[in-house]
Amino acid sequence: MTPTLPSVTIVRRIKASPARVYAAITEPGQMLHWWGPDAGPTLRAQADVRPGGRFSIVFRLLNGTEHNPTGVYREVVPDRKLVFTWEWPGMPERESLVTFLLEPTDEGTELTLRHEQLPDEAACESHERGWSGLLDKLPVYLGETS
Repeated sequence: MTPTLPSVTIVRRIKASPARVYAAITEPGQMLHWWGPDAGPTLRAQADVRPGGRFSIVFRLLNGTEHNPTGVYREVVPDRKLVFTWEWPGMPERESLVTFLLEPTDEGTELTLRHEQLPDEAACESHERGWSGLLDKLPVYLGETS
């Protein structure tokens, strides 16, 4: 029997349309303005948003360390769903899977982020903190003030 690997699920309501949210998570020019788990800068973003296309993001944390997650898009449904692998260079054994689901609401979008197939609880906790920080920045970037 294969053990179940840890996962993270975060749900946020954002006062922006699914199209605006989708653009912010898929267009490199927009990703540069907000991607990353803390207030450190996003240095580079590349995204070939199609099944089989690759992405690469380089961000610097406030403590000065740089990170470069990469991956391959598995499923792309504009304005609704984005599924991609999540890889850390030099650690191919730690490949995991990220899904963004975007559901329209009366106020904007309900965003559900699922990060599955994490290798252990420590990675789960670290990614939950990272994704939470990133998702805190998204509404600010999109102009949500409340």
